[in-house]
Formats: sequence, C-alpha cells, structure tokens
Amino acid sequence: MNYSEDRLPPGSDREGQTAQFRRWILLAVPLAAILFQIYIPLFFEFMGFLELPLLVTVYFSLMRRSPIGGIVIGALVGLAQDSLSKNPLGMLGIVKTLVGYFAASVGMRFDVDHSLVRFALCFFFFMFHQFFYWVLARALLGQELAPEVGRVLFSGILNAAVGVSLFLFLDKLRAPG
Repeated sequence: MNYSEDRLPPGSDREGQTAQFRRWILLAVPLAAILFQIYIPLFFEFMGFLELPLLVTVYFSLMRRSPIGGIVIGALVGLAQDSLSKNPLGMLGIVKTLVGYFAASVGMRFDVDHSLVRFALCFFFFMFHQFFYWVLARALLGQELAPEVGRVLFSGILNAAVGVSLFLFLDKLRAPG
C-alpha cells in the first residue's frame, strides 16, 4: 500500500507536511504525562479519569503522520507507563502501540488541525484504548472486568475536552520551520 498517494486531499496546504519537534520535547512531554498519570491521582482522586499519556501518544502520532513513528511512540509511552505503574508489563504497551499506529494512519489521511476533529479523535481513541485494554485483560490475563459503559463514555468526553486544550498547547512547542 502506498501511503504517499492517500495522504491529504490534493491542494491541501498541509499535504506531505509532518510536524517537527525538538528531541527534548519528544522526551519531556511523554515523561511528564506519565508522571502526571501516576502521581497526581494520589493527591487529587478526581483527576484519575485523565489519560494524559494516551493523549500525548495520539497527538505526536497524528502530527508526525508516520505509522512507524506512531508505533514507536505508542510502544515507548505504553511500556514506560507499564513499568512505572501497577499494570502488568506490556498491557498498555500493546494498546498504546495500536493507538499510535492508527492515529498516525488517520493523521496521514485527514487534516487534523481543527478543534472539532481533534475532539472527535480524542474521544474515539480513548474509547479504542479502553476497549482494547478490556479485550486484552480478558484474553491474556483472564480477568473478568465488567464494562462500565457510562463511566467510560463520560471519561471519554472529559479526556477529549482536555485533549483539545492539550493539543493547542503542544502546537506551540513545534519546532519553527
């Protein structure tokens, strides 16, 4: 499959462009998101719904527009999150790798700079992440997790709203040029 022909509509001003970031931003932002995910809910329980590592994975994968880059970003963020949390090692790594790949594939095909599109993508990938984590927990670990649809939908909407704001902030960290 040739991705270069299917990128963005012809004549789009973003056609063929990928966002460039300084290397320290590619390291510091995911690390800060993971640390936020682990430590902030210890002090503020109401912040437990927030899935910042997922949002950061989605953002960098969408902006880089490279499926291989999305896989690497998702795997590194997921495995780092697994290693610093109580989750079984590899569960979030697998799920975030899938999210990174599909987010990068979406970023290649659509203009993802509009807030409404970003909101929809954040919501979709949050639901995608939760569904695949639930499937993997049942299939690989044999855990009987009850699907909490109402809580997940509400958390998805909240994460999407935070994601739009986070994406606007991260847009300012792009390398010039």
